[in-house]
Amino acid sequence: MTAVLTDWDRALAATAPEVVGTVRAVVGLTVEVLGTGAAVGELVRIGDDVLAEVVATDGGTARCMPLGPTSGLRAGMPVRPLREALNVPVGTGLLGRVLDGLGRPIDGRGPLRADAWVPVDGAAPHPLERSRVDAPLDLGVRVLDTLVTVGRGQRLGLFAGSGVGKSSLLSMIARGTDAEVSVIALVGERGREVREFLEDDLGPEGLARSVVVVATSDQPPLVRLRSAFVATRIAEHLRDTGAHAVLMMDSLTRVAMAQREIGLSVGEPPATRGYPPSTFALLAQLLERAGTGATGSVTGLYTVLVDGDDHNEPIADAARSILDGHVVLDRRLAVAGHFPSVDALGSISRVASRVTSAEQRDLARRLRAVMAARRQAQDLLDVGAYVAGSNPLVDAAVTHGRAIDQFLQQGMDDVVPAQQAWAHLSALVGALGDLS
Repeated sequence: MTAVLTDWDRALAATAPEVVGTVRAVVGLTVEVLGTGAAVGELVRIGDDVLAEVVATDGGTARCMPLGPTSGLRAGMPVRPLREALNVPVGTGLLGRVLDGLGRPIDGRGPLRADAWVPVDGAAPHPLERSRVDAPLDLGVRVLDTLVTVGRGQRLGLFAGSGVGKSSLLSMIARGTDAEVSVIALVGERGREVREFLEDDLGPEGLARSVVVVATSDQPPLVRLRSAFVATRIAEHLRDTGAHAVLMMDSLTRVAMAQREIGLSVGEPPATRGYPPSTFALLAQLLERAGTGATGSVTGLYTVLVDGDDHNEPIADAARSILDGHVVLDRRLAVAGHFPSVDALGSISRVASRVTSAEQRDLARRLRAVMAARRQAQDLLDVGAYVAGSNPLVDAAVTHGRAIDQFLQQGMDDVVPAQQAWAHLSALVGALGDLS
C-alpha cells in the first residue's frame, strides 16, 4: 500500500501546475517578485538564468537579491521558485581548490569531488556538547605563539585600520600554522590580490591543504555575504568528521558591510553608524558556528577593519565582545617598519591560561611587565628626563630594547615553530635578570 501511495504522490507532483511569479519592480539592489510564495532563504530563478535569493517578504511580495548581474532585468519577467536553499559542496575532496562565493570552482581544474552537498545555513554546536579548549595551536608567528597564545577551537580577531598588515599577518599564519586543514575566505578582496595571495603568500604547499573561497569586491552583496557562510559550512563539515581545521576570514568587516547593503535595500532602519540591527545578529550567528565540537574543532581567525583606527567603532566592538580574544595591530609600529605590527600589550587571548604551562605564563608575564614599564616611561625617555636606576623594569627595557624588538619582529617568509619561540622567550627573559 505504501508503494502505491508513493507512486500516486509522485504522479500528483508531476502533474501539478508550475508556479510562475512575475517581477514587479527592480529597485537598486533588490527585485520585487509577486506570486511565487517563496520563503526567506529560498532560491528563485528570474527569466532563464538569473538566480536570486529571497531576503524579505511583505504580504504577497518577495524581495530578492540577485546572485549575479542585474542588467537586463525588467518588470514582468517570469520568476520560478526552486523551493530550496543554497547548497554548498563539502568534504576533503575540496582541498587544493578555489571556489567562488557560492561554492562553485573557479580554478579551471574541473568539477569538484565533494563528499556531499549540504544547505549553507547550519547551527552552532550545542553549548554543553562543545569540548573544552585545552590544546595550543601553533601559528608559526613568534609573538602570537608566546604572548597571545591561541588554543585549538578558539575564535580570534585581528583588529587594525587599513594598510597596517592584517592580510599579511593572516598569510603568515596560513603558511606557518600546524593545523590539519585550512579554509580561507577572502570576502570583498581586491581582485588583483587574489592571485598574489594564492601564488606568493599561500604557495602550492599551503594550497594543497587548504580550501579557498573568494568573493571579490565587485560581486553582489549577497554573494559576498554568502561566501562567509560557505567557508564556515565547509569548515564545519571538516570538524564534524573529527578534523581540526582553521577558518581564516578576511575580512569580517566586509561581511558586515554586505549585510548593511542588504538590510538597507529591503527597508531595515539604519541604527548605529548606518548598520541595521540584523548586522549585529548576523555576526553572532556567524562567529558562534566556529569553535570546538564534540570531536573536531574549527579555530576561527577573523580580520576586522576598524574604521578610522577607532577600535571602539560598532563592528569592532561587537566582534570583540563575541570573540575569544583579539590581536591589535598598531599603525605606529607599521610605519616604523616593525613587522608584524602587533601591539602585544593591547592584545589578549582569553584561553591562553588554559593552553600554556605555569612556566610559560610566567615568562610571558615577565616580558609584558618590562614592555609595560617602558611604555609608561616613554615620555620621560623621549625628553631625556628619565634617571637610570629609578625603575629596574625600565632599566631592563632600555638595556635590552634591541633584543626585545628582535623577539617581537619576524620576517614575512619566516616560520618559527612554537617550541623554538618559547626557547627564545626563555633566553630573553633570562637575560633581563631577576626583576621581581
